Order: sequence, then structure tokens, then C-alpha cells
Amino acid sequence: MEVVYEDNHIIIVSKRSGEIVQGDKTGDKPLSETVKEYIKIKSAKPGNVFLGVTHRLDRPVWGLVVFAKTSKALTRLNEMFRVGDVHKTYWAITKNFPKQTEGTLTDWLVRNEKQNKSYAYDHEVPNSKQAILKYRVIGHSDNYTLIEVNLMTGRHHQIRCQLANMGCPIKGDLKYGAKRSNPDGSISLLARKIEFVHPVSKKEIVIEASVPEDNLWRNIAKIGE
Repeated sequence: MEVVYEDNHIIIVSKRSGEIVQGDKTGDKPLSETVKEYIKIKSAKPGNVFLGVTHRLDRPVWGLVVFAKTSKALTRLNEMFRVGDVHKTYWAITKNFPKQTEGTLTDWLVRNEKQNKSYAYDHEVPNSKQAILKYRVIGHSDNYTLIEVNLMTGRHHQIRCQLANMGCPIKGDLKYGAKRSNPDGSISLLARKIEFVHPVSKKEIVIEASVPEDNLWRNIAKIGE
């Protein structure tokens, strides 16, 4: 587990692909439990450790996850995420190059619970939720494109679904149209940066995740820097 920021109220870790943030029906050990164990050992805390989950990342995604270590921080962070006061920047590697190098995508997404998948429409339909993101191409190699994404809304599989709907499925994301899987089962999507005003101290927090340790990520990230 890579801890990238910690104080008395919050802890930010960089999640690896394959880890789940919170427990689910698989019964696999979630990242939240690993963080609790870390806090318990580091602080020599007796009894149960409080840890609040403020948001999630899909299992095959890499990158930053913010947890609350106090109930005060959890309540305030939940509200900040709800109203959009936490700004998240993602990097995605796609095979295709978008028609425009930057733009805003607005779609209406419908979530299919049984398939654990979202579908995009260009107009409002029953049970749909509006999804908005901004993107720009920040680098490309001979075979792949590096796209930076800023979310304006937080919907189920939003980046995966909207980029695929644009004709740029994320590398390795078979569910949304990628031709082949990544060898490690990941998809090439990274929660790269998170920015917000600390819910208690009120200082500006800006944290960046390191890129995954494989040659494609490292080579294309150098182009994007």
C-alpha cells in the first residue's frame, strides 16, 4: 500500500489495479481494511479504528483514493464530493485518437445493474443521469493516445463509458469495446491528481499519483509531462 498523504483527519493512498476500495460480494479483502490495519499499527491504537470511505474507484483502475480518519472529516468530505468541491484529474490510454484534441462530452447514462455496465445516449431517456466531462489529448505514441480527463459529474463507469462512446475505448477495457485485455487484468485508467481544500485545516491539498510501473505507462507519461 502506497500512502501519498496523511494527517490527523485524512489519509490518501494510491490504489493498485485489482484492489477493491470497499468490501463487496466477492469477499476479497478491501483496501479500506488494509488502511485500517496500517493506522492501527502505526498509531498503536487499541480497539476498532475509524475509517470513512469518501469515494470509490473501479477495481481495474489505478490511482488516488481519499479516506477520512475522523467523523468530522468524513461528513465534510462527503458534502464536498457531493457538490463538486473535490477536483479529480484522470489519465486514460486509448488506442484511438479522438476527432478533436480537446472538448466537453455530455451524455445521458443508464446503468444496467445486472451487467454492471452503463450505456450512453445523446438525449435524456428514462432512468438516465446526465454525465459531463472535459478531456484533452496530452500525448501520443505511434500506437496509443494519452487523454487527460476532468470529471464534472460522478456517474457509474462514466469515463469508461463516455470515452468509448466517443470512439476511444480505454486500453484493456473489454467491457467497453477494447480489442484485447491487459496482461495484468487492469484497464489503462489512472486517477492521477486530486485537489481540494482540507475539510478541517482549510489548507490547499494537491496530490499526484505516480504512474503504474510498466513500460507503456512510463513511456507515454513522459510524452504527456
